[in-house]
Amino acid sequence: MAKKIVLTGGGTAGHITPNIALLPKLKELGYDVSYIGSYEGMEKQLVSDFRIPYYGIATGKFRRYFDLKNFTDPFRVLKGYAEARKYLRQINPDVVFSKGGFVAVPVVRAAASLKIPCVIHESDMTPGLANKLCIPVAKKVCCNFPETMRNLPAEKAILTGSPIRQELLSGKKEAGYQLCGFTDQKPVLMVIGGSLGAAAVNQAVREALPKLLEQFQVVHLCGREKIDNLLLNTKGYKQFEYVKDELKDIFAMADVVISRAGANALCELLALKKPNVLIPLPAGSSRGDQILNARSFESQGYSIVIDEDYLSPDLLAEKVLELYHTKDSYIRTMGKSQQTNAISAIAAVLEEIVNK
Repeated sequence: MAKKIVLTGGGTAGHITPNIALLPKLKELGYDVSYIGSYEGMEKQLVSDFRIPYYGIATGKFRRYFDLKNFTDPFRVLKGYAEARKYLRQINPDVVFSKGGFVAVPVVRAAASLKIPCVIHESDMTPGLANKLCIPVAKKVCCNFPETMRNLPAEKAILTGSPIRQELLSGKKEAGYQLCGFTDQKPVLMVIGGSLGAAAVNQAVREALPKLLEQFQVVHLCGREKIDNLLLNTKGYKQFEYVKDELKDIFAMADVVISRAGANALCELLALKKPNVLIPLPAGSSRGDQILNARSFESQGYSIVIDEDYLSPDLLAEKVLELYHTKDSYIRTMGKSQQTNAISAIAAVLEEIVNK
């Protein structure tokens, strides 16, 4: 009889793409895979390409600040919990794997109430609120950074790294050059704004373009509706709102990268050994997790970090140039990392629980 697993997680690409990265391995191990996410969230769209059963539930957000929705969202969470219990009974999985986000909380708590074992994954240095609500009922908690182990119950914590899509490792430089209209005569700087774009990064890159284009060709993944039409014909500068299958070729072509410091983006940069300048989301725009992630990568010798509060076009151009001239030392250091075999490590955890 086939083993069954339910994947959950959503809200942002960082809570979804690691689940997608696990799919080939899970299928190779003989799992029937189902997904529980929100009714119409990003996860529904991204999972639809993989032809696995998808179940939508009601979701609510847990906020630490005053919002009128704080009075209605608890009822959505309760509804989501009831729906998750119904679907889990119907599917009857051997294990649930959660990548986090608020949609995961009712699923994990419902699974625990049905005695279905759960494995959860924390990408960031410190657990977010959603995962904090799930950790007490989880069997194991996989994590991404050595420092995170201190914030988790010792008997549950396992350092695995974060799964990245294996196809990213198979990119072709030549296809990237062709896609962007670039040549191999000048190095390529890749800019990643994040799945929802990053206004401050986009602005700084565009203001620094005159300096950057002296040394680099620049490919800019700027986010939905963030294309600057005035720069469409700028030689050596190519913008995309979002790329899917072509991402592997752009990565293969890139010599250095500017990125936000979301945990999954960092794992991709590490696995691909791409020297990078990180501009973490400031604490005022998040819970500060990207700042901690970035500092960890900086201390491990993988990244240069710029605080957004000090970001300027001149500083950005200066740091990118510094990174490019020292890129070989970053590549060597990244090559020694032990956090790049996450798919096999997580699969082993799931197998151990299922086989018990």
